[in-house]
Amino acid sequence: MNNEFFDALEMLEQEKGIQADYLIEKIKNAIVIAVKRDYQVTDNINVVIDPETRKFSVSIVKNVVDEVADPESEILIDEALKYSKRAKVGLPVEIKLDPKQFGRIAAQTAKHVIRQGIREAERSQMLEQFQNKVYEVATAVVQKVEPATGNATVEIDKNEFLLFKNEQLPGDNLKEGDRIKVYVVDVVNLEKRCSLKISRTHKDLVKRLFELEVPEIFDGTVEVKAIARDIPREHLNEVDPRTKIAVYSKNPDVDPVGACIGPKGSRISAIVDELKGEKIDIIKYSEDDEKFIAQALAPATVTSVSIEEGEEKVCRVTVPDNQLSLAIGNKGQNVKLAAKLTGYKIDIRPESGVMDTDPKDPAEE
Repeated sequence: MNNEFFDALEMLEQEKGIQADYLIEKIKNAIVIAVKRDYQVTDNINVVIDPETRKFSVSIVKNVVDEVADPESEILIDEALKYSKRAKVGLPVEIKLDPKQFGRIAAQTAKHVIRQGIREAERSQMLEQFQNKVYEVATAVVQKVEPATGNATVEIDKNEFLLFKNEQLPGDNLKEGDRIKVYVVDVVNLEKRCSLKISRTHKDLVKRLFELEVPEIFDGTVEVKAIARDIPREHLNEVDPRTKIAVYSKNPDVDPVGACIGPKGSRISAIVDELKGEKIDIIKYSEDDEKFIAQALAPATVTSVSIEEGEEKVCRVTVPDNQLSLAIGNKGQNVKLAAKLTGYKIDIRPESGVMDTDPKDPAEE
């Protein structure tokens, strides 16, 4: 029986990747519970499980006495001599038990605790594994898509996760077998298991994709200073997904915008393809706020930028009359993204001072 037990222990460690010491501790606890229940004792239970020597023994230790006052911890000398010929009054004696005699209830108790211990260890191991993926991009394979909700079940490193419909891009139209990039937002630590919160709409997905495609960003020569992303709700269908990303080169000989675009647009094209055609504006970052704000409103041309005094970051931007609608963008998307990118509330005015709409609203949304 001992060999079968330790063989099973080794198999569990190999197949589940759980440390044997952890399993042994859980098994010891289960056996102690079983002995307490079946033998009406509360203390002095000795369980030895040694994988090296393959020793597995269970015993109860009682004090040898002339008269028993506490049957749970004391034993008469005549009874003690049945277990040890060296038994003497005043000394403890070890009563060895046969694990087979624990009974069906004890076995079930041990089985339950062992299963629970394995689940806890697997969960702890999985949590540690998942923590290493947080804030990173992972490749996911679509397993199925629920027709009613649009939620997709995807597989990442042989584990299945749920990509909710509102975390998908409007143009995704996922189907079984699709390989997609997702951003790992967080680990969701549930009671029975842990999972990953994944997204394709998170702004940092774009940042991570640039790190993968642009070597200069990966090695630190080019730095992503800020990023803003607007993914409209699909049912509104008012504007297309769009991102503005501000980049800065630590090396004056390296053009950060050109590095992100790549030879013949190869780098940016790969990112746009992954994001289903999402428009991406690459902005050259400047420590001069006025210059940065003007560049953030691209593709519109800006005449001037005036930053207002005060604790709140507010600026007034003047553009040529024929650039006003371009600066504001469809449904205010361009100025809204520029405001997110720079951190300023942007008040856009035409050079003539005459305008048909209030440009403040989009930037303040």
